[in-house]
Amino acid sequence: MHAEQVTDPVAYHGEGPVWSPSWGGLRWVDMLAGDVLSLAEDGSVDRRHVSDVVAAIRPRRAGGAVLGIERGFALEDADGELTLLSPVWDDERIRMNDGGCDPDGRFYCGSMAYDQRPGAATLHRLDPDGTTTAVVGGVTVSNGLDWSPDGSRAYYVDTATHRIDVFDYDRDRGLHGRRTFAEVPDGGLPDGLTVDEHGGIWVALADRGEVWHFSAAGVHDEVVEVPVGMVTACTFGGADLDQLFITTSRENLPPGADPLAGSLFRAAVGVRGLPVREFGG
Repeated sequence: MHAEQVTDPVAYHGEGPVWSPSWGGLRWVDMLAGDVLSLAEDGSVDRRHVSDVVAAIRPRRAGGAVLGIERGFALEDADGELTLLSPVWDDERIRMNDGGCDPDGRFYCGSMAYDQRPGAATLHRLDPDGTTTAVVGGVTVSNGLDWSPDGSRAYYVDTATHRIDVFDYDRDRGLHGRRTFAEVPDGGLPDGLTVDEHGGIWVALADRGEVWHFSAAGVHDEVVEVPVGMVTACTFGGADLDQLFITTSRENLPPGADPLAGSLFRAAVGVRGLPVREFGG
């Protein structure tokens, strides 16, 4: 399968696409610029600066959004007013990187060291009451996180491990029982991921222009080809959630190299996604 280009190269490091009818369609982040991008119906892109870094975004049930920013979280109200919450940590060598919401309305965002120092990062959780909890430690590059259709399992990427892991999940115990779900061979770098209506996992590979599909049983059986060198994340969108939107990056590229990098892409993959899970706070 081949992805088609939707936008010009509008992002330096595009990441974290999310489709929500509550905010009118697709949003994603230009992470290291600290900007949230929105795709308009006419194909144009709106940009809003949020913070030095904006790593992930999800809708709030009452309107607005929750965001992972450089060293913590922020809340956007329905009217667009932004509130930066207290930093979760002080170490300026570490930043947030990717996240998502669980079936009970809690928002997770994981970190990484700027130099990708092994084991320096943590997956954090923001509860609707504003409390934060460190839920997985010893991480290197915390990346994709999404839940199975029934909410009983969560799929998670620490890119440095070259694999996708799976946790069992329930509200009281949270994420537990971590184990390997699938490996990406030859030193492949899994990045952001999303889960479809059948429990299949679609994962972006940051070391090549591909999105891989794994069945719910962990079998790799399909590839979406993207004409750039670094694919970062993917999500289902469109009115019927039947389009796979794919973000890309031109981080560390010299001028003129990989000219489509930083563009948004889209592919019809013959399956629908799941409605986005919202933050309860």
